[in-house]
Amino acid sequence: MGTLSLFLGCLVPNRYPGIEMATKLCLAKLDIDCTELTGASCCPAPGVFRSFDRTSWLTIASRNIVLAEQMERDILTICNGCFSTLADANHIIKEENGTKEEVNRHLKKIGKEIEGRTDVRHIIEYLYDEYSPEKISLHVERKLPLRVAVHYGCHLIKPTRDRGLGNFERPAFFDELVAALGATSVDYPDKMACCGAGGGVRSAMRDKSLKMTQAKLSRIKEVEVDCIVNSCPFCHMQLDAGQEEIREKMKIEYDIPVLHYTQLLGLALGFPPQLLGIDSSIEKNRKLMELMELQE
Repeated sequence: MGTLSLFLGCLVPNRYPGIEMATKLCLAKLDIDCTELTGASCCPAPGVFRSFDRTSWLTIASRNIVLAEQMERDILTICNGCFSTLADANHIIKEENGTKEEVNRHLKKIGKEIEGRTDVRHIIEYLYDEYSPEKISLHVERKLPLRVAVHYGCHLIKPTRDRGLGNFERPAFFDELVAALGATSVDYPDKMACCGAGGGVRSAMRDKSLKMTQAKLSRIKEVEVDCIVNSCPFCHMQLDAGQEEIREKMKIEYDIPVLHYTQLLGLALGFPPQLLGIDSSIEKNRKLMELMELQE
């Protein structure tokens, strides 16, 4: 399976250290050789930075990739946005004539050079392709009797020409990873719709952003799930903290627990919820934990 360097990005260490802990615990439990990518910066974010200054976006992304090259490891991301930036930049550097040379002129100023010998992986596609749902199921210590709404997010599967992850309209790989834990992935309308956060929408047009989130949450609520599972801390923030904003601004209650896949995986592998950043003092999380205890 090769060796990996974990790229944490910005949101996880700053807002969701529980996702960081869950990821590291799960990787160790699954015996995946992964060490943190030291000295990394913001990826930088694909939605805005890339649009305004492509060369700077590529150069900063390439610097992060160089750090992994120096460690002789591939990069493992736990965020769709980070995956998009690093995977796309890596592809451009390898395939676009003259771009690697242009970027290296900038990197030379800080004593670095990108060679293009590292791959960029997302933890969801990595676990599916290199580890497999079947092998994960063998490590499950506590099957999760949960109805789950899977949120893929945009950047994990698009642009499809570069991702190579199957049918982008109705993908199944993430759902299979959830099913490997004993949970049921419940289909719902507009499953592949954006959470509402990306592309600078959350920052620039908060009300429109929340309307998109509310539309998605309403579809999820219709199918009566126990939680939402995502693969991106930015989607996580929008679907989780967004519920509080929607309650305050629109007076609509959802109260649906939101977990990153590594947190769901950590529960199945036997780790306590507190260690995974699942705060049981929050009402919606407490209900989820009580449900699991009742059905064990």
